[in-house]
Amino acid sequence: MTVANIIVQGLLLGGLYALYAVGLSLIFGVMRIVNLAHGDISILAAFISLLIVDALGFNPFVSLVVVIPVMFVVGFFLQRGILNFTLSGDEMRPILVTFGISIILQNVLLETFTADSQGLDAGLIETQSIAITGNLAIGWFPLTVMVLAIVVITGLNLFLTRTQMGRAFRATSDDQEAARLVGVNNQRVYSIAMGISLGIVALAGVVMGIRTTFDPLTGPMRLIFAYEAVIIGGLGSSWGTLLGGVILGVSQALGAYVSPGWGVLTGHLVFMVVLGLRPQGLLPKTVDV
Repeated sequence: MTVANIIVQGLLLGGLYALYAVGLSLIFGVMRIVNLAHGDISILAAFISLLIVDALGFNPFVSLVVVIPVMFVVGFFLQRGILNFTLSGDEMRPILVTFGISIILQNVLLETFTADSQGLDAGLIETQSIAITGNLAIGWFPLTVMVLAIVVITGLNLFLTRTQMGRAFRATSDDQEAARLVGVNNQRVYSIAMGISLGIVALAGVVMGIRTTFDPLTGPMRLIFAYEAVIIGGLGSSWGTLLGGVILGVSQALGAYVSPGWGVLTGHLVFMVVLGLRPQGLLPKTVDV
């Protein structure tokens, strides 16, 4: 496999990492919290998709019609029923609570589905590819994931800039107290933001379940990839998450090309370099959340 092909595959992998990261970035932009259960919630979404596929025989992509709304509702009531009460006072509260939710989710999934690895079968799209040259081919599945990432980020930015609720998100992000004084219901904004975040990460969890196997304990690694993409791209910047995901994906692909065990390590090293040289990220938040 040529270096050009490796880079292309890394670029497309970055689309998947961006899907993981954009919901995390949104929550940080609106509420200034890091959801440590983010990765485990993606695994929950993958298992819900698996249940639907096994019960009804649907393609995993079709199961998203159910999975995404379900995860939006879960996020809305998780924020409304638990996390909203942690936002006042100590900044460590939401971090500790989401860490607790992460542990609970892992154990519930272990008890329900055991520790066996599972996978989602999307059919021919997983193996079909577009031949560009004799040494370069683009798989339909990773290309579809990259398109989904661009569509999601574009839609999120249009929502934030063109809708009344999106403007409420931005106002709350800029100054929570001022937004409340002009009539913005911050608690409702937070709940909708968490619902959107979980809906997006549900999409990421299902497509990752198609790409590779998953089990109840793989959530923390997904969180690390999302967190690294957010930091590289810039906290609170949705397009920055795409850039961060692409850089992370390319660095992992090139590292794995040098040595199979270097892929993830190379991504971590690139993250550390960016964090040391430009801690605000490559595309820090300007107008988007």
